[in-house]
Amino acid sequence: MSDLDETIAILADLVAFPTVSAESNLALIDYAAERLGSLGARLAVTRSADGAKANLFATLGPERSGGIVLSGHTDVVPVEAAAWTSPPFLLREADGRLYGRGTCDMKGFIAAALALAPFFAALPLARPVHFAFTYDEEVGCMGARQLCEVLAAQEVRPAAAIIGEPTMMRVIEGHKGCCDYTTRFHGLSGHGSNPAGGVNAVEMAVHYVARLLEVGEALKTRAPKNSRFVPPYTTVQAGRFDGGTARNVIAAHCAVDWEMRPVQFSDQVYVKAAMDRYCEETLLPAMRAVHPDSGIATEIVGEVAGLEPAEDNLARDLALALTGANTTDVVAFGTEAGLFQAIGVSAVVCGPGSIEQAHTVDEFIARDQVAQALDMLRGLAPFLTATGTEPG
Repeated sequence: MSDLDETIAILADLVAFPTVSAESNLALIDYAAERLGSLGARLAVTRSADGAKANLFATLGPERSGGIVLSGHTDVVPVEAAAWTSPPFLLREADGRLYGRGTCDMKGFIAAALALAPFFAALPLARPVHFAFTYDEEVGCMGARQLCEVLAAQEVRPAAAIIGEPTMMRVIEGHKGCCDYTTRFHGLSGHGSNPAGGVNAVEMAVHYVARLLEVGEALKTRAPKNSRFVPPYTTVQAGRFDGGTARNVIAAHCAVDWEMRPVQFSDQVYVKAAMDRYCEETLLPAMRAVHPDSGIATEIVGEVAGLEPAEDNLARDLALALTGANTTDVVAFGTEAGLFQAIGVSAVVCGPGSIEQAHTVDEFIARDQVAQALDMLRGLAPFLTATGTEPG
């Protein structure tokens, strides 16, 4: 069986695991661990707090620093099965496309890495190759955060990480961060005929969002010089309101779901400080003048670090050499790459498939994209077998 046929067979197995973020991924992790363990890989499994999910970090080769991580998340977004042409958790091939939830985002890359694991195991490895398969990327990169905390505490650390998100095999050296929040307002209910007798949480939320949009306008003036992002500045947006009971009742509670996509960490600090200051100096005094127990609380749903382009980036240089590309790009969507960068591991995003197919009905990955990913990964052999000094 060719590597491509083997990859497709593995992809069929992976798609059959319905690893929607709300569900467990343990069966898939066990599957990957069994395949890698049979090749002699050293396995490290870390469980989520509730034990329902896990990361797998598996290593082939010597126990030393300087290796490379092949990283992919195992969770997928929910499906509306009735809208699909075929069952979403059953791989279907047609016209050179492989259909199924997660084929593109991002089980295609995971399948390619697993298919080539025997190839790596047979090499005289001078540097290790690591396989990092994580949980809950789609809901805040929870698994990768846990994994990177573990890696940061170890003396032996990888030198580079390739995050195989769908980029059509383009080399991506930078992306915005993605920060998700829920801000909750607690006021005082009452009859709508006497608005001054209560504290309207919905109205306070409206003021909050209006201020958030003002801060968003100010962010346009903070765009880094020569920013390559589109748009070039940090953005904020409110995505959801939830509050009130009836039009004639003063709303005691309201929640706002909002997000920020920073191009630089200083913007993240700026936005949070501006909104905290507005609450403390403007909204809360007005609310507590009527009802002392009024409150505003912001929950951090997820804060995913951006990947900042760096002059010295081994992972990027490797990806350029492996793909034959001579240019890099940046993207607006977030990945786990920034978490690796934050612990001193150079990172790049490069993988098969198009982001336009991610999260869609009848999600697919093109067969030739999988073949290109296999070619890239095979090209790691000289790096992994070279002896000499540590890579930078």
